[in-house]
Amino acid sequence: MKFISTLLLILIVSGCQAHQNAQNHSQNQKQAQQDIQTSISTVSPAFELITLGDTGGIEDGNLSSFLLRSVNDENFISLDAGSLVNGINVALQNNAFDSLTTTPDSALNPNGNILHHHVKAYLLSHGHLDHVAGLLIASPDDSSKPIYALSSVNQTMSDTYFNWQAWANFTNRGIAPMLNKYDVIDLALEETVEIKDTALTVTPFSLSHPLESTAFVIEHNNDMFVYFGDTGPDEVEKQGKLDTVWRYLAQQMQHKTLRGISIEVSFDNSRPDNLLFGHLTPKWLMQELTKFHGLVEDKAQLTNMKIIISHIKYSLKSGAEPRAVIAQELESDNALGFNFILAKQGQVVSL
Repeated sequence: MKFISTLLLILIVSGCQAHQNAQNHSQNQKQAQQDIQTSISTVSPAFELITLGDTGGIEDGNLSSFLLRSVNDENFISLDAGSLVNGINVALQNNAFDSLTTTPDSALNPNGNILHHHVKAYLLSHGHLDHVAGLLIASPDDSSKPIYALSSVNQTMSDTYFNWQAWANFTNRGIAPMLNKYDVIDLALEETVEIKDTALTVTPFSLSHPLESTAFVIEHNNDMFVYFGDTGPDEVEKQGKLDTVWRYLAQQMQHKTLRGISIEVSFDNSRPDNLLFGHLTPKWLMQELTKFHGLVEDKAQLTNMKIIISHIKYSLKSGAEPRAVIAQELESDNALGFNFILAKQGQVVSL
């Protein structure tokens, strides 16, 4: 009987100790989560991103375009330019530029002041019209600035638009007479260059699309932001181009901080693979991000960074609105806890 009593006592003590250990583990987990949340809330932003156009395809006036700047500089770069002046107008209505302290040019309207004095360069991912129309339309009244793109993209712009047939040649190359407003600069794959009149650098990567597209890795000091032009998933495209970007970023993230990504999701998951035409769905994006997650050593960076979803195809069909469907599909498949934000015209995101 004494042996049994002793055994019961040991079991009770062990059970209490196990319960205490479980409580301590739970408390440690909660504290760790609180520490992460505190860290997220206290990290100062490195970039500011303003959405000038969030849709892909047919909604003229709201086509793919973003302005990005370092928070230490009031000069922006334009990441694509599907909508430009109209996007600036919507952003002004949403007070997106209120943080700028530079005295405005009194000779210009507010939209002209932003375009002439604060947009210092264009980075064009590819030559499809929904990514360049705003630049073309604004060019007669734009200020001089460089256009950065891969050589194939610049060639498309020269052959297709700046050819004195579709549009006047406002660049410094191609068909004469050259009006020399835009200095066209060819980027070399995976080579980093400084962007004139800004605090930023860019490193380009090729993406799979019917026309060659581009991912731009933008950096300021040890902070990075990545803008993806149109792209299909590697498993469909069979070229491994996204894998190249993920591996580069994972390597860089060993000593730099990835603040955010802007990437397209053009269609919902009902879209068949043979009709993607070089685009992503929520399913394919999650598969690509899962591969990226596996390559990154510091997983907290992926939890903290913001993923801006863009290029959702506008639809004329009745029924469920594409944005709502895509948002639900992303959320339901987000087992790794990515921080998704659906881009909206006029929106400001601190990164």
